[in-house]
Amino acid sequence: MSANDREHLKIFAGRTGVDLARAMCEHLELPLGLGYVSLFDDGELFVKLDEDVRGRDCYVVQSTCDPVNASLMELLIYIDCLRRASAKRITAVIPYFGYARQDRKDEGRVPITAKLVANLITTSGADRVLCMDLHAAQIQGFFDLPVDHLSAAPVFLEYFRSRRDELGECVVVSPDVGNVKVANMFANQLNYDLAIIDKRRSSGSRVVSKNLIGDVDGRTVLMFDDMISTAGTVCEAAKLVMAHGAVDVISAATHPVLVGLAMQRLVEAPISRVIVSDTIPNGVRTAPIADKLEILTVATLLGEAVHRIHHDQSVSALFRGGAETKR
Repeated sequence: MSANDREHLKIFAGRTGVDLARAMCEHLELPLGLGYVSLFDDGELFVKLDEDVRGRDCYVVQSTCDPVNASLMELLIYIDCLRRASAKRITAVIPYFGYARQDRKDEGRVPITAKLVANLITTSGADRVLCMDLHAAQIQGFFDLPVDHLSAAPVFLEYFRSRRDELGECVVVSPDVGNVKVANMFANQLNYDLAIIDKRRSSGSRVVSKNLIGDVDGRTVLMFDDMISTAGTVCEAAKLVMAHGAVDVISAATHPVLVGLAMQRLVEAPISRVIVSDTIPNGVRTAPIADKLEILTVATLLGEAVHRIHHDQSVSALFRGGAETKR
């Protein structure tokens, strides 16, 4: 980074984005922006900047993960704080976008909360949004401002390509029909076969996997998804492919949401490795699966995107190798 960049480019972090923001700054050779978040006794959030941002290009890194509502409110207050401090441009860097699964009315009398959140971020004063592996790609259209939608695929592809000899003969399995396009992209990029599981959901928290389309016998199964939430889908899928002769199962997902019974299910499931990124802080909550868990960082990818946005360069050029976002 040039001296001019160090003067005019500022990256700040909310509490769920501190580690990732620090790693981004380390990649860009920038100091982390000086600001802090505190709580009043009644639970109200307070944000204060400890440096001048007037006329600067500012980025605030915050995943709207658990506690989702507090994290979202913190992001909105941080953006408002930067706007009132006369930042020239404010970009909300949201590695994990909470409420993304509430993107449509799938039954009567329910909200489209993802659109509401987009409206709140726009109203708070953001000029741009940078996010990663949205659960539903159409959420980009919910914003009335530019959205850069990144994919963590290059990070995962690099990991698996570097271990090709170790993994042996593999097949990429889509744990449900809705994820086929993503699984197919990984299969093409890694030059592996593709198999598909016909998943039937019996309730909001219970998943039953029924049929397998494709051959997994004697192979290591790789499963890719945008997130692991309660782990019901991936664990049922792992049991199914093992019953069809798979020798090992490796699960990979961008966002380690890991709520509810996720830890217990992953401990008991026939999955040898769970590969995730650091879009959501992991910490002590993932201790039960520490022997299975591997965390890949997306800091370099996000840092490069910030660099390109700051210099008005193409962000999509980062993915010209074919690893695209969900469409």
